Amino acid sequence: MPGDKTSSSRTSPRPLTLPVGIYPGQVSSETPRAGDLLVRTGAVVFLVGAVATMATVAPLFLGADPLPPAAYFVCMLMGVGFLVAAGGVLRSIAEQRRQARGQTDGRTAGADSAA
Repeated sequence: MPGDKTSSSRTSPRPLTLPVGIYPGQVSSETPRAGDLLVRTGAVVFLVGAVATMATVAPLFLGADPLPPAAYFVCMLMGVGFLVAAGGVLRSIAEQRRQARGQTDGRTAGADSAA
């Protein structure tokens, strides 16, 4: 038939090639710093605690039976997540201070030897 293609006329699919420097999506060139993982983990734990808090408070407003005490313990994850994220921020601050201190020490040492 005229519309049919035989296997000999098929070409293998070519991979999609993009010009250099173009990527289909947003790419960050920033490298992860000290404390970033703690902040992300803390945010996830905080959100789990926040959802648990809404779930345990809702029956009180709706007039339903309260949830078991275990649900109230899960609510405490909100505070734990906040503390983990705060620890990540403090770790990031400490790392930045160390880097800044190292840069200024290098400058003053070079300035002292030049004088």
